[in-house]
Amino acid sequence: MPLFYVKEVPIGAVAIMLALVASMGGFIFGYDTGQISDILLMDDFKSRFAQCGTPGDVGTCEFSMVRAGLIVSLLSIGTLVGALAGAPIADALGRRWAMIVECGVFIVGVIIQLLSFSSWQQFAVGRLVSGLGVGALSAAVPMYQAETAPPQIRGTLTATYQLFITFGILVAYCISIGTRSVSGSGSWRIVVAIGIIWALVLAVGMLFMPESPRWLAARNRIEEARRSVALSRGVSASERQTNAFVVREVEQIRMMAERERKLQAGWLTCFESKGKTRYRTFLGMALQALQQLTGANYFFYYGATVFQSVGLADSFITQIILGAVNFVCTFGGLWVLERYGRRIPLMIGGIWQSAWLFVFAAAGTVMGPVDPNEPVSEKNQSLGKLMIVAACMFILGYAMTWAPGIWILIGETFPTRTRAKQGALSTSSNWLFNFLLAFFTPFIAGDINFRYGFVFAACNLFGALVVYFFLYESSDLTLESVDDMYTDRHCKPWTSRSWAPEGYASREEYARLRGDGEKKTAIPEGDSRDSSPHSDARTGPYAAQGGPGVEKQSGNEAHGASAFDPSGEKRTESLEHREHAV
Repeated sequence: MPLFYVKEVPIGAVAIMLALVASMGGFIFGYDTGQISDILLMDDFKSRFAQCGTPGDVGTCEFSMVRAGLIVSLLSIGTLVGALAGAPIADALGRRWAMIVECGVFIVGVIIQLLSFSSWQQFAVGRLVSGLGVGALSAAVPMYQAETAPPQIRGTLTATYQLFITFGILVAYCISIGTRSVSGSGSWRIVVAIGIIWALVLAVGMLFMPESPRWLAARNRIEEARRSVALSRGVSASERQTNAFVVREVEQIRMMAERERKLQAGWLTCFESKGKTRYRTFLGMALQALQQLTGANYFFYYGATVFQSVGLADSFITQIILGAVNFVCTFGGLWVLERYGRRIPLMIGGIWQSAWLFVFAAAGTVMGPVDPNEPVSEKNQSLGKLMIVAACMFILGYAMTWAPGIWILIGETFPTRTRAKQGALSTSSNWLFNFLLAFFTPFIAGDINFRYGFVFAACNLFGALVVYFFLYESSDLTLESVDDMYTDRHCKPWTSRSWAPEGYASREEYARLRGDGEKKTAIPEGDSRDSSPHSDARTGPYAAQGGPGVEKQSGNEAHGASAFDPSGEKRTESLEHREHAV
């Protein structure tokens, strides 16, 4: 039974569950990101791994820029490699089993960190190994969510990945606060060890989730793909052969899989001009890099240190405030990106974030360096509060736009045959810039102090321009229709919101008529396709998607032709012709 309906299209409980369970990969990512900021300031951790002027006197222990940078950033090196490895693993094992294996890799890294007693290098290597798992998960999870989610709520379900990242960051902050009072190494070991629990939750949960129907169809396992689609639609086993939504969605996936099987896709395929594949590869990599260059991780990695440097009494509490704002506002992002699409929120978000980073940097520059041994002046207290407000307002905009939006786009921008590899390349770009920022931030901030914020402000404005000139609007479309939109030579990024599959007057009509499809299309019991020669293609939920001039279905559908063109052969030829023409 469907859990609810969106635009009169059934949505099953499994669709929600698989998104939430898979999003634990984002929680692991967020938890590992959030914990290190506070751990670097814990006394036992500093006495074991920092450089101490007087052995045993924690007051003389400080991390050098190189050591702090390596401890923080080696996670990102691991994630970079893991993201690239995630594509072949996900293609070979399937999306589900890939995530289960990657949880095991993460746990091994955590154990290495827990067994570190005096060697900071061992702790850093443990973060490197954990990063392999986190990076591979960051490539697999959005891809799995996009491939299994119903198109009507794909944006919301894929954005739960970012929601769980923010939740993981917040939980890490809260646990760090709770363990500060624990004596000895328990103050930081408890924080690190709890990460194992989250990996086990994801691994066990994925055992009960369906595999991606697109991965199954690519291996000609059509009945399993039908079962996966039916589960996400809330359709019972007895109806999955006849239900209009399931039949048409599986047929669309099957036709695309057959076409793509004929075209072998290696890594170099990601850089072919045909079908705007290269364009989309570089676009995905650019958007992921720009997400890092928004400056969000400046606060997440070094926030406690940043706010301690402006004389705030308890910088840990400030981190929790930022984490809470990040988490709560991401809920708003789920609605914003579903309601207004992808392009407009990202452009507005870039401008908003730039403005508040400018305020943050200006206030910090006016304040100047603060001596931690001297009382904070009233002026600097006011400026410090303004910086907190500016940081919170920046996080508000980021959490509602760039944070979830980029992960949604990584799942829905690429064609199926290269989606895993293009997703891996895009995610590796994210982690490369994550590493560069994590490692070099102490040096840059030490040199130009809070003027660093002006750099991020400029990057946000640049990101808004990239979105306007290069990103296509992919909301309310199936993944296959997104592919058609990018290969339509007449569609430009700034006009893409008005693009709709041929046979439809608008994207709104497309969504509405697909929602009406189950009511209008009667499929005889025992027959999995509507073979009526007079049936209207636009009455089916996936009819005429991207098809050239499709108005009627023919009886050929009953003999294996496409469900969205009078001839499946013609449909394939048309798409191939369009790709060569682009």
